[in-house]
Amino acid sequence: MDNNYTVLARKYRSQDFDSLIGQDVLVKTLTTAINTGRIAHAYIFTGIRGTGKTSTARILAKALNCLSTDGPTATPCGVCENCRAIAAGQHIDVMEIDAASHTGVDNIRDILDAAQYRPTNGRYKVYIIDEVHMLSTAAFNALLKTLEEPPAHVIFILATTEIRKVPVTILSRCQRFDLVRVPVATLKKHFEWIANQEKIDLSDAANELLARAADGSVRDGLSLLDQAIAQTGGHVDEQAVMDMLKRADRNMVVDFMDTILSGDTAKALEMADTIYTNGADLVMLLTDMMEWTHWATRMHPAINAGDGANSPYTADQREKTRNINARVSLNTLSRIWQVMVAAVSEMQVAGNQKQCFDMLIVRMMHIAEMPSVQEILKNNTATQSTTPAPKAEPAPVKKNIITTAEELGRAMQNDREILLYTYFSENVEVCEIADGKLNYFDRGNDKDFSHKLSAWLEKHTGKPWILVHSTESKHIPTAVEHQQQELAADPMMANAMNLFEGAEIIDVSK
Repeated sequence: MDNNYTVLARKYRSQDFDSLIGQDVLVKTLTTAINTGRIAHAYIFTGIRGTGKTSTARILAKALNCLSTDGPTATPCGVCENCRAIAAGQHIDVMEIDAASHTGVDNIRDILDAAQYRPTNGRYKVYIIDEVHMLSTAAFNALLKTLEEPPAHVIFILATTEIRKVPVTILSRCQRFDLVRVPVATLKKHFEWIANQEKIDLSDAANELLARAADGSVRDGLSLLDQAIAQTGGHVDEQAVMDMLKRADRNMVVDFMDTILSGDTAKALEMADTIYTNGADLVMLLTDMMEWTHWATRMHPAINAGDGANSPYTADQREKTRNINARVSLNTLSRIWQVMVAAVSEMQVAGNQKQCFDMLIVRMMHIAEMPSVQEILKNNTATQSTTPAPKAEPAPVKKNIITTAEELGRAMQNDREILLYTYFSENVEVCEIADGKLNYFDRGNDKDFSHKLSAWLEKHTGKPWILVHSTESKHIPTAVEHQQQELAADPMMANAMNLFEGAEIIDVSK
């Protein structure tokens, strides 16, 4: 390779809306807006890395400033002075700012000051702020007013991978577009086209592996394709890609899961040794095992969510998966999935990944052999039906005894009957009390008090009480008045009261 080599991700970067792959809704909306003259003053593009956020921003800048027509066009020519300068990132009126390195409020103030001047060569000044979520709070606040009402010649285009970190006040001033993950089929078609352009021999199986490893990101997939071409010299096959990704063959993954679910621990550990010796990445192998478990669960007859035709497995591999499902319960697949999910973080921090992986296999096989919850309940039910139930002994009856007004009040407090105790201590004169009988006068004349007190007494003592409500007061102190009298009789309190003329005891708190 010479020094002028351009990586595929840059060489085949989308230059117009037609070449922007996998974002059909976005393309349709923007082209319609441009064609009808409904151009917003601020846009925000969000999505995972490599889906075309910055590329879309540049294409939109071209569409607004292309010289091939008298106004904005949804099909920029790509050859005029403005289009070429924007594509090269050198246009004086299209500024690309990396918010990760320009986070401060002073950086935003410089942009806002420059935005007041009209464009030099284009129709619009376009500010593309990448990774906008990295701006500071002060920078966001400085941007607010201008973002809402910018000069007529200014367009803001924000891009971010972390939309949740962008303040709602910013989002409300922009038209938001979510760039989706590019489907595997679309990525495969794109990679195949690039391979033809580059005169590269790319097998379909290798293309499938690259497209799936890209995880919806065009840039990630092209970087992997670039690496595969460099590694193989232009003949990219399945084995080369698997070696590069350090992934095990899917046939082996299916056989490995079959062995684990069959319960042969020695054979499973032996297979793990062989896979490890052959150089497979154990974290990637765990990912492949989780992928198989996911598809096996979807294909399980208990769910019947399809035959897995859109899965990454061949017809033979899907048939073997169906045979495994015939003897493995859905509950087992769910449990080993939970074990593998928990093991992902363990594998990443483990000092010795091979030891961690071996223990994971043993744990999975132990989990797989455990009976399901339904089986346990069924066995317990069968056992209970054959074993006579023991005679239930009656619960012991409470025998709390209350014989004084003080005991009654203390029992309410201990039982945390605060409302009942508060009313009792402030309003009730206890005329006569014995175990099971209470004669009282209610100064507050609360009709519900006798019912509440009777119910609580029966619950507390374990027997019904006879309550007699006197119609006339006997001028007996209530519990609060009794406490106040005791306190007033205390010599120290009496001396304290004498210090302040007209002092009286208002409340007594414990």
